[in-house]
Amino acid sequence: MANIANKKAICDLLLEKAKTDKDIVVLCSDSRGSASLAPFFEEFPQQSVETGIAEQDLVGISAGLAKCGKKPFAASPASFITTRSYEQCKVDVAYSNTNVTLIGISGGVSYGALGMSHHSAQDIAAMAAIPGMRVYFPSDHFQTTKLMEALLKDEKPSYVRVGRNAVPEIYSEDNCTFEIDKANILSEGKDVAIIACGEMVYEALEAAKALKEEGILATVVDMYCLKPLDEDTIIKVTKDVKAVITIEEHSPYGGLGSMVSQVVGENNPKLVVNMSLPDAPVITGTSSEVFDYYGLNKEGIVKKVKEIIK
Repeated sequence: MANIANKKAICDLLLEKAKTDKDIVVLCSDSRGSASLAPFFEEFPQQSVETGIAEQDLVGISAGLAKCGKKPFAASPASFITTRSYEQCKVDVAYSNTNVTLIGISGGVSYGALGMSHHSAQDIAAMAAIPGMRVYFPSDHFQTTKLMEALLKDEKPSYVRVGRNAVPEIYSEDNCTFEIDKANILSEGKDVAIIACGEMVYEALEAAKALKEEGILATVVDMYCLKPLDEDTIIKVTKDVKAVITIEEHSPYGGLGSMVSQVVGENNPKLVVNMSLPDAPVITGTSSEVFDYYGLNKEGIVKKVKEIIK
């Protein structure tokens, strides 16, 4: 199967489920095209809400619909839904414990040339700090589908960040182990533990393959569940390795690296190195160009691991 954008996987699943579940409602803030949700609006106009460029209304209306028994999925650029409507996410969704799934589309540096105003490098820190809010960064379309199926079965608030472009497949139709709030261990090695989330998982896995050819064995963890964080898996995979590396498309503050460092420090004290975006406006370019520039790719990870192991 060809690579598919995670946002398209979301639309495909909702299209299928809405045929038999009339409580599913999709809301967008003038973003149905960029969210790949236009087909849902065409197929189910009575289960679709367009708020226009009004993210606070988007979240507030979603919470109201949830209180009426609906299952709202609110999609908006990650850079806006986690900042412009932060109070509504905190109060209307999380504090009020409403069954709203917030979908941050074009997350991280997906918007490329549009710059810092459109980048979301703070969303792990911001959303995870809200009591009652779950945070998920799925790594490919198979995992995204499994995650959305799970979220349809519960009634708790959640934030899901996906990128803009098609992403390489990590799993397959027949091999996509999934348990809600349980990380996946993709490879096991005694030298270093590499813990990644979102689009960084593929790069981590490719780096592990390259390192193996040089005799360095790496454990790779797909930590798609940032909150609740799978601390048990972190403790397990970091117990006997020499060092730990975290990789994230996020600020160096308050994200996966900070979370993992806290768990490792309390349970298996050792070196934890965080690979992330810088604490500065990033360069202008496509996602891959930005990743390459900051070493958030296979080559950068291999280099960092070799430096640490040496």
